[in-house]
Amino acid sequence: MYNPSARSKILLVLLPISALALVFHSSVGLQTKSPKTTQIQHFHVHKYNHLQIAHSACQGTLYPDLCVSTISTLPNLASKSVPELIKATLNQTMYEVRLSSSNCTSIEKGLKNYNALENEAIKDCLELFDETLEELRVALADLAPKKLAVSKNYHDLQTFLSAAITNQYTCLDGFSRTKGNIRNYIKKGLHDISHHVSNSLVLLKKVPGVNKSEPEAFPQHGRFKNGFPSWLTRRDRKLVQASANQTKFDLVVAKDGTGNFTTISDAVAAAPNSSDTRFVIHIRAGTYFENVEVAREKKMLMFVGDGIGKTVVKASRNVVDGSTTFRSATVAVVGNGFIATGITFENSAGPSKHQAVALRSGSDLSAFYKCSFVAYQDTLYVHSLRQFYRECDIYGTVDFIFGNAAAVFQSCNLYARKPDPNQKNIFTAQGREDPNQNTGISILNCKIAAAADLIPVKSSFKTYLGRPWKEYSRTVIIHSYIDDSVDPAGWLEWNGTFALSTLYYGEYSNRGPGSNTSARVTWPGYRLINSSTEATQFTIEPFIQGNEWLNSTSIPFALGLS
Repeated sequence: MYNPSARSKILLVLLPISALALVFHSSVGLQTKSPKTTQIQHFHVHKYNHLQIAHSACQGTLYPDLCVSTISTLPNLASKSVPELIKATLNQTMYEVRLSSSNCTSIEKGLKNYNALENEAIKDCLELFDETLEELRVALADLAPKKLAVSKNYHDLQTFLSAAITNQYTCLDGFSRTKGNIRNYIKKGLHDISHHVSNSLVLLKKVPGVNKSEPEAFPQHGRFKNGFPSWLTRRDRKLVQASANQTKFDLVVAKDGTGNFTTISDAVAAAPNSSDTRFVIHIRAGTYFENVEVAREKKMLMFVGDGIGKTVVKASRNVVDGSTTFRSATVAVVGNGFIATGITFENSAGPSKHQAVALRSGSDLSAFYKCSFVAYQDTLYVHSLRQFYRECDIYGTVDFIFGNAAAVFQSCNLYARKPDPNQKNIFTAQGREDPNQNTGISILNCKIAAAADLIPVKSSFKTYLGRPWKEYSRTVIIHSYIDDSVDPAGWLEWNGTFALSTLYYGEYSNRGPGSNTSARVTWPGYRLINSSTEATQFTIEPFIQGNEWLNSTSIPFALGLS
């Protein structure tokens, strides 16, 4: 690709030179121009105007040179609409995703020279590339002329494009503990992909009809009804709130053989692919020692357990024993529309094994009701897309709620456990990489406290509300109880001054001994939220478009700050 900025400068120089040449020729008696000279002049003027249009369209993007070099290849650029410019950018992005995937496949075939961790990281990348292609396909479909106005699909487009960026950085994170050169080999291609998508998010804001006055934070969770986002249908709400003996199940999992299957994985495999209706699997009381994956094609699945501590899914994958963080999850959910109620998800690896995930969700419009998530470091990986947690218990030590979804926690209990010696407890490590992503962690009306094993020794360990895993980390805590285990500073640096100016950490109207903000950090990105209007941006309706999908789950939810 050429450098459009340099090319523009050359053209700006060429045009005056051409004009001077014409003056010179006229002064020596040349009264006419040759056809060839006229054609060259017209070409330069056309090219200059074309580039000017491209530069204007790309104004405000974080990567303008890449934006210009991409859209300036389009013919008749002046006649293109903003959605057409986004489509051209995303089509180029899909080409580059396929190229990166092909490169990783080539590396995988020669893995004799690589270790097991690098092998796992490459598998993560290949899965994430597939997810990215699907998210970009959905975005392109939402940009189709026959669809509703793009402004109507704005939040969905923001969500899918935000997830596509997250996937590239997750791929790279998988190589963070490797010593080989694979990361450096694939890094540029992944950065180009994420930069293309970042530019597309900026272009999206320029679509006519997009309401630029609405809150910027978490507008994708939608309205709430009866305590749940509206994307949960009425039937799903009834399913979530019904007792097990009142529910009709499609399949039953029971360890004693009295159900259809004895393992959860077998029941998931038997569930239909690409379902448009809810498919309900009852997982009877018992401890299921297995790693479960709900793949992309397994949509609209629902797990119904017999209660926290009664139905338990348990495994122990961890990074010390050779897994990536992404692959360590006891349960990993990607199929959209996933719901779980009455289940404990646990990773039993222990604090000395470092990153060991209990549950990872990359399921759009996923919801968890009266579930518990138990581990130490990196317990709950809210990886991407839109997620809702209601009346759940989350236990951990280091960064134990982390990821880059648009995740709302409502009426949940967050418990810091006793960590290893010399470790600190950090409740959250949010991973927003780009300021245009509509992602973050919103903690509403929750309890933030020490777990039973930490209480006797809490003076021996520092505990913080969060730290910035990525540059634009965003977390808010609203109307919640914070106990005295939390350090008066509240928040912890990740590494020196990294992200302290670009993060968004906010607290609003909290209570409890740990909620005193008089000694809080004074970072440029930290704020005491004093306005209910600002705080409302992070509630379910504007943040995750909850009113559009939570109505279907039967999970109760509260619309606003109350």
